Amino acid sequence: MLLAQIRRVGSFVVGGTLMLAGAASAQTPAPANAPTFTKDVAPIFQDKCEACHRPDSIAPMSLVTYAETRPWARSIKQRVADKQMPPWHIDKTVGVQGFKNDRSLNDKQIETIVKWVDAGAPQGNPKDMPPPKTWPEDQGWNFAALFGQKEPDMIVKSYEFTMPAVSQDAWDKRVQPTGITEPRWVRAIEIRPATIKGRKIVHHAIAYLDQTDPNAPSGGLGLPTPFMEWAVGKQGELMRPDTGKLLLPGSKFRWDIHYSQAGEEITNQVEMGIYFYPKGQEPKYRNTLSLVPAALGTMDIRPNTLSLVEGFTQLRENARIESFQPHMHLRGKAMMVEAILPNGQKQVISLVSDFNFNWMTTYVYEDNAAPLLPKGTLLKVTAWHDNTAGKKTNPDPNQWVGWGDRTVDEMAHAWINIVYMKDDDFKAEQEKRRSAPTTVAAPQQ
Repeated sequence: MLLAQIRRVGSFVVGGTLMLAGAASAQTPAPANAPTFTKDVAPIFQDKCEACHRPDSIAPMSLVTYAETRPWARSIKQRVADKQMPPWHIDKTVGVQGFKNDRSLNDKQIETIVKWVDAGAPQGNPKDMPPPKTWPEDQGWNFAALFGQKEPDMIVKSYEFTMPAVSQDAWDKRVQPTGITEPRWVRAIEIRPATIKGRKIVHHAIAYLDQTDPNAPSGGLGLPTPFMEWAVGKQGELMRPDTGKLLLPGSKFRWDIHYSQAGEEITNQVEMGIYFYPKGQEPKYRNTLSLVPAALGTMDIRPNTLSLVEGFTQLRENARIESFQPHMHLRGKAMMVEAILPNGQKQVISLVSDFNFNWMTTYVYEDNAAPLLPKGTLLKVTAWHDNTAGKKTNPDPNQWVGWGDRTVDEMAHAWINIVYMKDDDFKAEQEKRRSAPTTVAAPQQ
């Protein structure tokens, strides 16, 4: 039952906390200069919160209207002030700080929400309310609107899988033809459980691409190359302009879908939405999603202790680092990825200092901040685990924990999107970066 509860918290992380906090107290007259919902708070919620907090979405409550929001005011203040919501766990004091998908609140937005709650959460003038934001029906697809579409160009559905109400973890590793009849370049991918209820049982879903492609970059990491990986909180992979992945005729997807019990029997499919470049348009660079480990296959986390593991992976080609996503389980505490350059210089790329199993966020670097690393660079991944009672998601701090696929086991690797470049292209990209104005730190040679 404990694991089922954990999975429900993973799917509805906000609700598990907000429900405990309860509703705000009765409204009192607000100071004349206090922020109001309609003028000051609603625009923030539309921009940062409604993607999840809207009717029939994955969050347990909607924050679209004042009537829906008001009962949760005190709890919203707590989660916002603690910087737990919106979920964005990158340490803002080190490493690269320019991100395309930054959904965190800035200090001014946090102050506005806190002042609004402290003033009694006043509604304000209804005429100040911004026009409602239009969201897709049902779950919707994150990237469709960017391409002027209602849905992806191709949707691949995994085979149905029924997870019993009470069961050990299970994996669906069946193989499925892609159905591709001609070479097609891919510019974006999304994976999601087919239903909201399915999110209760899907720990992660990986689609490995099985095809013969002599021109695919090797990169030298020595591990299977996934086409796309999804875990709770991940939005998808939108590739940078002029980069993509190639699907060839006769290719197959090898699914690796991890299911955990949820206290009720649920039948699920995983959907993968694929967006193609227009026919005849071929991107210059290949995008490769790589599993870069701090540990792989062996871990030793003793009861009631903190643990550290670290791993090193050499880049055998020049590379641009597109994004970073830490992956650990219930005892994961923090993860850092560093670059050790051939000249011996060490640079922090990113640090997630407050890892949350409920949100496997991919941090996508801005164009002028994506690290440029020469061949021979070592990627160092360091992971910390907290097997004590101080870790709220820890199911049992008295248990020894090793590496494993189950939710109650542990992992320690980073998912890193990498674009490999030949020497001439790499030098050109370096020169372009040097001549462009920049306001963020980006490790490079």
